[in-house]
Amino acid sequence: MNLPKIFLLPGREKSLLRHHQWIFSGAVGKMEQPDLPPGETVMVCSSDGQELAIGAYSPHSQLRIRVWSFDPREKIDAQFFRNRIADAVKLRQNLGLITENSGCRLIYSESDRLPGLIVDRYCDTAVVQFLCAGSEFFREIIIGELMKLPFINCVYDRSDSPVRKKENLPVRCEVAAGKFPGEIVIDENGLLFSTDPAHGQKTGFYFDLRDARNMVRKYARNKKVLNVFSYTGGFACAAFAGGAGSVLNIDSSAPALEQCRKNLLLNNFNENWENRCGDAFKLLRQLSDQGEKFDLVILDPPKLIDSRNALMRGCRGYQDLARLGFKLLNPGGILFNFSCSGLMTPELFQKITASAAEDAGVCGRIIARTEQSPDHPTILAIPETFYLKGLVTVIN
Repeated sequence: MNLPKIFLLPGREKSLLRHHQWIFSGAVGKMEQPDLPPGETVMVCSSDGQELAIGAYSPHSQLRIRVWSFDPREKIDAQFFRNRIADAVKLRQNLGLITENSGCRLIYSESDRLPGLIVDRYCDTAVVQFLCAGSEFFREIIIGELMKLPFINCVYDRSDSPVRKKENLPVRCEVAAGKFPGEIVIDENGLLFSTDPAHGQKTGFYFDLRDARNMVRKYARNKKVLNVFSYTGGFACAAFAGGAGSVLNIDSSAPALEQCRKNLLLNNFNENWENRCGDAFKLLRQLSDQGEKFDLVILDPPKLIDSRNALMRGCRGYQDLARLGFKLLNPGGILFNFSCSGLMTPELFQKITASAAEDAGVCGRIIARTEQSPDHPTILAIPETFYLKGLVTVIN
């Protein structure tokens, strides 16, 4: 295939041979064409000229090449994207996630062999994020293929992730195809959620927490629940669906809490809940100082670690949160705490949680673990695609 060739430095092909899809700038040696445009499809070769993979070139990112295919003969065209999208859809169908009024992550980037592409489905609307130069290069083809899916009538482009800055790509939020309905109500296991894909965090809803919400539902019966970083009320609704006695929601975003109120009422949970707007750390300390106690505490903070330089600071944040959560529990109470930081390992997260329990003066026992829902699969060759860790801990 007549593609521009990029040759790796000697010995830097090892990760490719294990089918890892990322090639960083430090691995790149000679380039046949030094001034390749962003997103250009290239042939990746070993230092001795062996053709190894086809990828997308990004001159502005440290992640210089993302691999489309490990078959050097494969053509990257509309049929390629049609096949990859069909594979992703089939997996979600087999998981039972594509029903008439449901929502799910339809395409999860590298895990669906479409690096730099996120697609979330909200009923008949696909909300897409183009995160790198390669997916951006094929934007029109990808949108066209999504519109061919029988259950999609609209594509909304929500390409506003900060990661686009690393690719020297501008922010873009617009209707890409079809008629955008605005607010969309989805059904998740019998619970209704009003979502705002155009303005909400991520694409408007956290599909990766579906299994965690089911677990909260399981443990919430007759519990007094504290739901911290509550966002639009997913855990609150799950707790009430499981028979919770009361829920206190805390979030720093007034619009998110308004959406939380709307979702609680949408599901006819009309009483025994309260929304408080403010800094979670401060409000948790206030509750502790006031002697408040709960039977179930949920801590689902935003990503506290976004780089290796932030690792120690983020670990202290997670530990402080868990310590405050443990102190607010009644004996026999349950703490759900989560980390969505990819740099946080499960082992380190457990160690931090154990230290927090010791600081709070309680004995904790892990009774369950949870992670990202299966529409966010972890590809074996790329451990970085696993990011969400959750511990369910009961105290003495």
